[in-house]
Amino acid sequence: MTDTLVPPTTEALVTGKNVDRTLAPRRRRRKEDDQQDRTNVSDLERRNTRVRVGLILLNALLIIFLVVISAGPLLWLAKAALSTTQDILREPWAWWPSGIQWQNLSDAWFKIDIGKYLMNTVWIAAGTWFIGMLVALTGAYGISILQPKYAKVVNAGVLATLFIPGVVSLISQYVTVLDMPLLHWNLINTFWAVWLPSAASAFNVLLITRFFDTLPKDVFEAAKIDGAGPFQIFWRIVLPMSKPIIGVTSLITIIGAWKEFLWPLLVLPSPDLQPLSVGLYRITASAEMSLLMAGMFISVILPVVLFLIFQKQFLRSAGQAGAIKG
Repeated sequence: MTDTLVPPTTEALVTGKNVDRTLAPRRRRRKEDDQQDRTNVSDLERRNTRVRVGLILLNALLIIFLVVISAGPLLWLAKAALSTTQDILREPWAWWPSGIQWQNLSDAWFKIDIGKYLMNTVWIAAGTWFIGMLVALTGAYGISILQPKYAKVVNAGVLATLFIPGVVSLISQYVTVLDMPLLHWNLINTFWAVWLPSAASAFNVLLITRFFDTLPKDVFEAAKIDGAGPFQIFWRIVLPMSKPIIGVTSLITIIGAWKEFLWPLLVLPSPDLQPLSVGLYRITASAEMSLLMAGMFISVILPVVLFLIFQKQFLRSAGQAGAIKG
């Protein structure tokens, strides 16, 4: 009898050894089983009733703990915003001994001018976002896409500014907005004094630059061959492809501008221009505790509601910021 010749497999050609094809499915199943068992609790242990019940209880306790830690302060603030000053001071953990005080919200809006501080905060956040995105997108476009000869030097300079603490440059920034170089404009008590320094964020420039580095260069070369200029490439190609990173950077910029305290306190001494963070601090000594809590609740609940409304867009942008489909 003559032996039947079996062509060697790919593994045999690579390793130089004759591998039986019948072992491949077994090894594949064994590898899948090993991957399933590489957990803290194996499938065999999960079949045990005690282990399964213990895992359910542990997950429930963990979820309750996270809810209490994250939502507990917000819930207490909501309770205090609808309570009287006496109830807040005497029984801080009781559920409205004197009844729910819905009028605290309207009194805080009109009596301590929460509406004015809120509009100032919205203007500051909107201006910081617009100028910040303009600086970050154009700066990253120049460093990553246009790539002039000095692009590496500019990139290194932007990176070096991240190692400088913000307190160190506080005095120099204040002197700059007090007397603008060349123009000699005094920006104190104007929103420009907040917009310009806050918008120049080295972190946002580097974050968008790293995203632009992942974009396919062939698309830009094809656009150049078709006669597209730098502005057309930026407006029609780069921006539509950069929606994920724009969403992430916008969220970071708006949150940072919304909660900023020290710099607006220095450059906006007029109460008519101060944001919520500064306005609530200024009226702490004069306003009632109940109205102050109501004002704090209004200042906190609005960004939370906006995030809950647009959470799908934010989370989708955050998930896509590090990847791009080819």
